[in-house]
Amino acid sequence: MSVHKEAKRITTHTLQSMKEQGEKITMLTGYDFSMATILDQSGVDVILVGDSASNVMAGHETTLPITLDQMIYHASSVIRAVKRALVVVDLPFGSYQGNSRLALDSAVRIMKESGAHAVKMEGGAEISDSIIRVLSAGIPVMGHLGLTPQSIYKFGTYVVRAKHEEEANKLISDAKLLEEIGCFSIVLEKIPATLGKTVSEMLTIPTIGIGGGKDTDGQVLVTHDLLGITKDFHPRFLRRYADLFTAMTEAMQAYIRDVRSGDFPGPDEQY
Repeated sequence: MSVHKEAKRITTHTLQSMKEQGEKITMLTGYDFSMATILDQSGVDVILVGDSASNVMAGHETTLPITLDQMIYHASSVIRAVKRALVVVDLPFGSYQGNSRLALDSAVRIMKESGAHAVKMEGGAEISDSIIRVLSAGIPVMGHLGLTPQSIYKFGTYVVRAKHEEEANKLISDAKLLEEIGCFSIVLEKIPATLGKTVSEMLTIPTIGIGGGKDTDGQVLVTHDLLGITKDFHPRFLRRYADLFTAMTEAMQAYIRDVRSGDFPGPDEQY
């Protein structure tokens, strides 16, 4: 079912109201105009222009190589399609860590050049200066705690985070800090479900889980994973809602057969 053209725009305020009313928030990734058109018309609340574009669109092993210019390109493509959803854009690795002035410049460029509605930044206390500086310019910031893929070489692995008390306590204190300094929402990635529940109940701002359990205020998945376009990625938190890899391969093979046999184009498909 497509959403009516005049559907009300989702804002950060909408997400806050949804949490207060116990209504779950839906978020999916988008990187291009065609997919963003479908995402927006499907009725999803938030479209994340994720630095996962580094993996999904560019074929890199990690999210680290994608540049600010490339993120702006993807964000601009998505914004042109969107009438309703809130569009959040990842600040890529190296564009905000350790330098609050650089963080502000990066966030301003994303907002001005793409027309996006908010940015997302990975990390807690260690990047609080950068978050505060971005917020001071009136740019909404979504936080991201737990497994933070931009720090993958520090972790050394994509395993579940915050299973031990010390790391769980740090995550709780980081979540409180992000709320206090003014983040409008926090993504919780790959943490124990009990911790996802604890943090979500403790905060007044909405949490969005990806492998964070069912008690977060919303959920996010990478669209290409949900649709089964990516084939060899099987994390526990992923539910595939389609097998488009097979469907698309079969359609392309049918086209190849029809061209080779002379069946395509037929009489009705020529001028």
